[in-house]
Amino acid sequence: MTAYLVVFLASIAASGLTLYSGFGLGTLLLPVYSLFFPLEVAVAATAMVHGANNAFKIGVVGRHADRSLVMRFGIPAILAAFVGAALLGYVAHFGEIARYSLGTHEAVVTPIKLSIALLMLAFALFELLPSLRGLKFDRKYLFLGGLLSGFFGGFSGHQGALRSAFLAKVGISPQAFVGTNAVIGFMVDMIRITIYAAAFMTAGTMGLADTAQWPLIATGTVAAFAGVLLGKRYLHKMTMNSVQVITGAFLLGIAIALGLGIV
Repeated sequence: MTAYLVVFLASIAASGLTLYSGFGLGTLLLPVYSLFFPLEVAVAATAMVHGANNAFKIGVVGRHADRSLVMRFGIPAILAAFVGAALLGYVAHFGEIARYSLGTHEAVVTPIKLSIALLMLAFALFELLPSLRGLKFDRKYLFLGGLLSGFFGGFSGHQGALRSAFLAKVGISPQAFVGTNAVIGFMVDMIRITIYAAAFMTAGTMGLADTAQWPLIATGTVAAFAGVLLGKRYLHKMTMNSVQVITGAFLLGIAIALGLGIV
């Protein structure tokens, strides 16, 4: 029951935050799922909740999406997501680097944990350091932004922060920003979920086919839907600075724990 409560609260809060920031759900939910699933399965589970949430957001605000931006940013993002997701499937099968005991808990450091921990640490700095928090990019860098966002989205699910940094600079309305973010995020999610499923099947592992894992995924999905509705109604009063600090602090703590093999 504790697992369901933790997933529900994390998902509803993160989904509300991500409606306006364009990022946060995968960032906050991945560490939570990693407490209950193997890390590669946690990435896939988070992708499914993230994809369902983006589909729901498309239904709510998708009509405002800028089609030109969806094409110019989304197509390179999809291509790069293939590479990132395939790399995750490759790295997931590497052996452990180190193992040690912390009291009664046995910590295990693996290449995939270390890789994702370093990515989380980098994105935490983007949220916490003022010099990086306000970083934005010109429209001429949309193709590059799509490649970077798609790759990291496929590898670890951390696509929203980079995508938002690029899209926030192109001079579109807040409604178009939210709608475009949702459409591109959904496109990348569908690609990486497909690659993850193929990787699990190729490896002969159960992955997300294990029925014991679906209730937690369903809990996260329902909570994410509720978070979108609550966010649309109430969270416009929250400043982006607060969103970034909360996300960055949580991300930093989990990155350290993950890199040390504690989770």
